[in-house]
Amino acid sequence: MPRSPQQRRAPARSPGPYRYLKFFKPYDVLTQFTDTSGRSTLKDFVPVPFVYPVGRLDRDSEGLLLLTDDGELAHRLTDPRFEHPKTYLAQVERVPEADALDRLRGGVILNDGPTRPAQVDLLADPPPLPDRPVPIRFRKSVPTAWVRLTIREGRNRQVRRMTAAVGHPTLRLIRERVGPIALDDLRPGEWRELSASERESLLRLRP
Repeated sequence: MPRSPQQRRAPARSPGPYRYLKFFKPYDVLTQFTDTSGRSTLKDFVPVPFVYPVGRLDRDSEGLLLLTDDGELAHRLTDPRFEHPKTYLAQVERVPEADALDRLRGGVILNDGPTRPAQVDLLADPPPLPDRPVPIRFRKSVPTAWVRLTIREGRNRQVRRMTAAVGHPTLRLIRERVGPIALDDLRPGEWRELSASERESLLRLRP
């Protein structure tokens, strides 16, 4: 007997209250739970059924990933219409001058159109991050710098394309915040349930 449209739409989820997790996605891990090619996925780190990633992080990017079975909230966080901020730490080639930083702040032209203005700060010192298992591409003759960028949209590889557009390719990229939720003291591969205050801050984003 064919299932009704409502039955077809209903995703599998746990029978209890919604789950809200945060995870430090390591480098070279796919933002999905299965992979037919045997690559590392979320299943190798998060043994929680029915939760799904909120948005994506590229395989070569690291940092904060939210997971939940609350589909309405996941949609609210990922739909660009709602302009929820996402903050990244980017290690870039060469030290950006004021002009490059101002271009990022004002929005740059990419092949899929101009970006929205971003909040951008050049960091005086490298952030205290764990080492990456695969070292970045390093050239002694080319210095690197760290910038913190907050964007309110989520195009494919957007931060990398933005920094490249102003002449400073990204060598390492870590997402440290999604909306009100921060990476805090998680280490690569670690996850935990959101605290009560973190859950409340997220749920306030729902309509």
